[in-house]
Amino acid sequence: MRILHTSDWHIGRSFHGHATLDALRGVLAALTAQVREHEVDVVIVAGDVFDSATPAAGAYTLLTDALRDIADTGATVVVTSGNHDSAARLGFQSGLLRDGVHVLTDPAAIGTPVTVHDEHGPVHVYGIPFLEPVLMRGEWPGVRSQADVLARAMDIVRADAAARGGRTVAVAHCFAAGVEPTPHLERDIQQGGLDIVPLSTFDGVDYMALGHIHGRQQLAPNVRYAGAPLHYSFDEGHKPRGSWLVQLDADGLGEVEWMPLPVPRALVTLTATLDELLADERFAAHSDDWVRAVYTDALPQRDPMRRLLARFPFCAEVRHTPPAGGAAVARTYAERVRSARNDAELVDAFLAHVRDGEGASGRETELVRDLLDERVRAEATA
Repeated sequence: MRILHTSDWHIGRSFHGHATLDALRGVLAALTAQVREHEVDVVIVAGDVFDSATPAAGAYTLLTDALRDIADTGATVVVTSGNHDSAARLGFQSGLLRDGVHVLTDPAAIGTPVTVHDEHGPVHVYGIPFLEPVLMRGEWPGVRSQADVLARAMDIVRADAAARGGRTVAVAHCFAAGVEPTPHLERDIQQGGLDIVPLSTFDGVDYMALGHIHGRQQLAPNVRYAGAPLHYSFDEGHKPRGSWLVQLDADGLGEVEWMPLPVPRALVTLTATLDELLADERFAAHSDDWVRAVYTDALPQRDPMRRLLARFPFCAEVRHTPPAGGAAVARTYAERVRSARNDAELVDAFLAHVRDGEGASGRETELVRDLLDERVRAEATA
C-alpha cells in the first residue's frame, strides 16, 4: 500500500499581497504527476485545505480540480479539516465530490474509517478533523486543550481499529510536542503550553499523518509532518517543499520516502545599505526571486520599495534595520508583539508595555482565556 501524505495547501492565501492560486495549481499538478508515476493508492491531505473559513470562488474551483485530477489517477483521496478551514463549508463540498474522494469533517465520524485493500488485507484510514476544545465540551465533558481532545479522538481510533483488525493510519491537525513552528506563520492553536499534544497520544497506529506545521518534520518513524506544498513566508524559504511517500507492507510501516515538489519562485532575504541593494552586482542573480530587502542605513530612506522594484520586480517586503542604537525600548515591545504565539500572549505583551513590564496576573490570564474561548464559540455559531 502506497500512501502520499500532504497537508496545509492553504488555497487562497496571498504572499505579501500577491495571489498564489496559479503557483499552487502548478505545484499540485506536479504532485498529481507523482501520484500517477508512483502508483499511489491513497492521498492524504491533513488539514488547512483552505486558508480562510470563507474562501473565494476561485479557491473552491482549484480544490475541486485538484481532487478530481488526483482521483483520476485511481488513488483514493482522504481530506480532513484544519484550524484555518470551516469544517461546515469544507464538509458541504464532500457531498458534491465523486466516489473515491472523502472529505472528513464530522467529529462524530472519527471512529468510521475509510478502508482500502491490498494483497495483505485492509488498511483503515481514520480522519480526525481539527477539534476546538471549547466546542467539544458538550460531547466530551472535561476537555480543555488540544491534548485532551486528541487523546479522546485517538482512544476512539484505537478502539475501533482493535475491533476491525488490519493496518491503521490516522490523520490529525495539531501542534505536537517536539516541533518548531515557522515564526509568525502557523496560526497558533496553543494557549500557553496546554495545547501541545504529547507524542505518546499517537501510539498504536502504523502511520500518523499530521498537519499544521509548514515544514517537514519527523517526530518518530511513523509520526510525521509533510509541511505545505508552497512557501507562504520568507521565514520558511529554506525549508524544502514536498510530501511523504509512505509504504505499508504486510506487517505495518515499511519505507518512507521524501517526494520533493518544485518551487515556482525562490525566496531570498538580502541585507545591505539601500545603495548597495540597488547597485551591487552580488545581488544581480536575484532579479527573478521573491525578495525581502533589509536595508541597514542609519536613517529611513525615501520611497525604498519603489526604488527596489526597479531592480527586483518581485520585491515583496522591505525592512529598515538600522545599526543598534537609540530605539531599544520601542524595538523590544515590537519584538514581543511579533513573537506572540497567540492572542493571549498579545494581550500579555500589551499589558507589560503599558504597565512598566508587569504582564497579566494568573487571574487575568484565566479571564483572557475564557474571553477568547467565548469569542471562538460565538464565531463558530455565527
